[in-house]
Amino acid sequence: MGPVTAGVLQALALIGALALAHIPLGNHMVRVYTSPRHLRIEKWIYRGIGADPDTEMRWPAYLRGVLAFSFAGVLFLYLLQRLQGVLPGSLGFDSVAPAQAFNTAASFVANTNWQSYYGEQTMGHVVQTAGLAVQNFVSAAVGMAVAVALVRGFARARTGELGNFWSDLVRGVTRVLVPLAVVGALILVACGVVQNFSGIHEVGQFTGGVQQWNGGAVASQEVIKELGTNGGGYFNANSAHPFENPTPFSNLFEIFLILLIPVALTRTFGLMVGSVRQGYAVLATMAALWIGFVALMMWTEFAHPGPAPQAAGGAMEGKELRFGIGGSSLFAVTTTLTSTGAVNSFHSSYTGFGGGITMLGMMLGEIAPGGVGSGLYGMLIMAVVAVFIAGLMVGRTPEYLGKKIGPREIKLAALYILITPALVLVFTSLSMALPTPPDSMLNPGAHGFSEILYAFTSAANNNGSAFAGLNADTDWFNTTTGLAMLLGRFLPMVLVLALAGSLAAQQPVPATAGTLRTEKPMFSGLLAGAVLIIVGLTYFPALALGPLAEGLA
Repeated sequence: MGPVTAGVLQALALIGALALAHIPLGNHMVRVYTSPRHLRIEKWIYRGIGADPDTEMRWPAYLRGVLAFSFAGVLFLYLLQRLQGVLPGSLGFDSVAPAQAFNTAASFVANTNWQSYYGEQTMGHVVQTAGLAVQNFVSAAVGMAVAVALVRGFARARTGELGNFWSDLVRGVTRVLVPLAVVGALILVACGVVQNFSGIHEVGQFTGGVQQWNGGAVASQEVIKELGTNGGGYFNANSAHPFENPTPFSNLFEIFLILLIPVALTRTFGLMVGSVRQGYAVLATMAALWIGFVALMMWTEFAHPGPAPQAAGGAMEGKELRFGIGGSSLFAVTTTLTSTGAVNSFHSSYTGFGGGITMLGMMLGEIAPGGVGSGLYGMLIMAVVAVFIAGLMVGRTPEYLGKKIGPREIKLAALYILITPALVLVFTSLSMALPTPPDSMLNPGAHGFSEILYAFTSAANNNGSAFAGLNADTDWFNTTTGLAMLLGRFLPMVLVLALAGSLAAQQPVPATAGTLRTEKPMFSGLLAGAVLIIVGLTYFPALALGPLAEGLA
């Protein structure tokens, strides 16, 4: 079997597994977010935080819950890192420096998991498990809660109420993420992923000498970093490390975990708005973009010209031999089309066009299928823009799911689309213009520019992966990427919840002969086209200076 065939078969196996899980998990999440019953453990949690889970919230109250909970998470994680030196299980590591502690706290609360440190040399067991792993669960649940609130905005009428944030948050953790993570962690342990609390020990090397390694609760953190589309890793090598991702099967399973909830949420959306076909239309758009990116990535990495790639059967630089080009390409596309950021290969070593594909995947807004929750609400925002464009073309007031898209709705959607590019391009331009930040670039020229462009694209889109040729552990990059992560996460949520409240207050509009059928393949094509055109017009000049210039050279 050739490597190209093996890569295609892996993609087909992945699609088949997702198809099998799509309906049962999507149905389950509908029950999770619509059931009036609270589990006993959930009642204990509500009493502990002083929340009434049955109180309906309008969008300002829902937003206050999101922001208050997230701010508390940033503060707690920051203090935990600053106190690491006196905590048990610190493995002898010192407290984390202030700038890096802020960056890491912002990163994990924002569901980004950007890491400007070596995990195995910086974080002890307590910070890894009580801090970082916990945020992997709750930050994912926050994204799911905001997505469900927007879906309720489409489903409800003549009320501004969007549900209860605390109930949505707790249920997302207890009924979705924890059960799936337990099963997934057991599978990863069976594959050989490490799960212990061992200290630092020395390991002999093939070339002589020794290397120091520490163990950790790796499997339990690995599963939620993928399942919650968080990213990051216990070790600096991330999912290329054999302690995190030892076999080709574990590699494919981790890709499956990344895509599982975002894919299933499209069915949850369809059922909650009363039309499964609407969910399939959104899923078809996501799937078409994902398949297209996978095909392009495999083509550019397998067919790259040059004597070394041709002798190796493709561009193997920076890729794990355990996974090959097929497994690496699948992982790279999946992790950058979602807000995951986990990597099993060195994106900086991809071909010029291959590196550009990973960047473009994030620039789409990570909506194919996107992050847990954030992918769905990002695609629904793009759907609002698509029906507005269609309405302009036919001279009709745009409608989506029975709700009119008026000036207020389109302004909120437009601001949502503009926030992330503004963060990426402003911070990138400042980093290139100021005298010190370019010193962090490992490479000059187009590739060096790509390193900085990738860093802020990853941060503002809450992805967390890196080109890895950039020394981001400086006060400038720790501060600016931290700000980009927080603003890129929570400013869009403000707009999403405001849009949800506006939609929920509307009187539904009955469908007529002139209503755009948004469950049809034509609309899926329009939606995909709108995504690609908007992103292309926004980012093409920056891409032309970086990966496109490098690829054409």
